[in-house]
Amino acid sequence: MFDFFSVLIPFLLIHTICDFYLQTDRWVEAKKAHTYRSPELYLHAALQGVALLLPAMALGIDWRSTVCLIVIVAVSHFIIDLWKVTTPKGDKLAYFVIDQALHVSVLAAIAFHVADGASMEAVLQHERFSDGVLVVFAYVLILKPTSIVIGAVLNKYPIVDSVMDTDAVTDTDVITDPVSDKTANVSGLVAGGELIGYLERLLILTFMLVGSYAAVGFVLAAKSIFRFGELNQSANRSMTEYVLIGSLISVVITTLIGALVSLGVDIKFK
Repeated sequence: MFDFFSVLIPFLLIHTICDFYLQTDRWVEAKKAHTYRSPELYLHAALQGVALLLPAMALGIDWRSTVCLIVIVAVSHFIIDLWKVTTPKGDKLAYFVIDQALHVSVLAAIAFHVADGASMEAVLQHERFSDGVLVVFAYVLILKPTSIVIGAVLNKYPIVDSVMDTDAVTDTDVITDPVSDKTANVSGLVAGGELIGYLERLLILTFMLVGSYAAVGFVLAAKSIFRFGELNQSANRSMTEYVLIGSLISVVITTLIGALVSLGVDIKFK
């Protein structure tokens, strides 16, 4: 009898090794240059399928299911990789995430089929299913929705000077002052502040969900150290207040969400 995760985890391990360690940069460049005419594309797809012989044999999966497993993974991997290398701007992060999500989905579907007694009804009725949904909802909530809330709050405050660096939400390198209706150029990475805010909130929520408030304090202290020099040297008081307000709103929202979810899933604080 197979458990879903006892099947999925070895499959994911093989996928990770073959995709990121056994696939060389030369193979990647060859696939991009020659697409479906690239021998490396076929070799990589075949490797992904054949390598699954190891977990299949370790788990004692019968040979018919093993052959089907190899063929399905090899063919699906070939199709997904071909789509990625023939897509314009396929090197973008979004395409990488989609590519990996598709590969993992195929492996998850196979593991779900191989696992004995697994059914969608059993998953939905699992005692931890609602907790899992609540945790996923919390992570979704602290990203874009929280950024929108922070941006809405900060829009109520005027920007006096013309240069800012902020944790506030912005998808471009130009911000409009809501009072003077003038644009301000943001130095540094485009939307870098938003990415910093995302990472900060992900860390805070994760540490709260594992019950470690001490680690949350470490994240806040580390960010404060990096920000202190920047803000201390700035003559722009408006920018300093903007950054502090945005950071504090981000921390407060994430902390509240983390506390509520922790209580909901009965996590003990450390």
